[in-house]
Amino acid sequence: MQVLVVGFDRPAFSGEILAEFTRLRQAGIVRLVDVLLVSRADDGTVETLAAPAGADPGLGGLAVALLARAEDEDESDDETGVDIDGVSVWSLADAVPPGSIAAVALIEHIWARPLNAAIQKAGGAPLEETWLAPDDLAVLEALMNQRDPRRS
Repeated sequence: MQVLVVGFDRPAFSGEILAEFTRLRQAGIVRLVDVLLVSRADDGTVETLAAPAGADPGLGGLAVALLARAEDEDESDDETGVDIDGVSVWSLADAVPPGSIAAVALIEHIWARPLNAAIQKAGGAPLEETWLAPDDLAVLEALMNQRDPRRS
């Protein structure tokens, strides 16, 4: 399960994003479990926003319950930013810059189920996950093109 936080300068939700999630679900790739819209004021406070017109009225409920739990755990050691077991705790407030609006999506990667099972069966466990930033993707693309000029 992934928590994906996407920032928006001026949100203009036309349904395209939800349509893409529908397409990905039908292809057996991902399932949108829940989505929550939030704003973070300049003073740092985070508040939930109303779901767009026509959306399921319960939209965001799972995300709120999960993230509120994570925020409570985060308060266990505000000075160090780690929980009791020494593991870093993720915070929505850290992910959303002050003065901005974000969508927080809970996404299940259906394609990853067999891969996760194989990793666990082999005794492995994920240690870190990240997405490459656009600049890093551009560098990677250039490196791949150098390695295989036919890609260009």
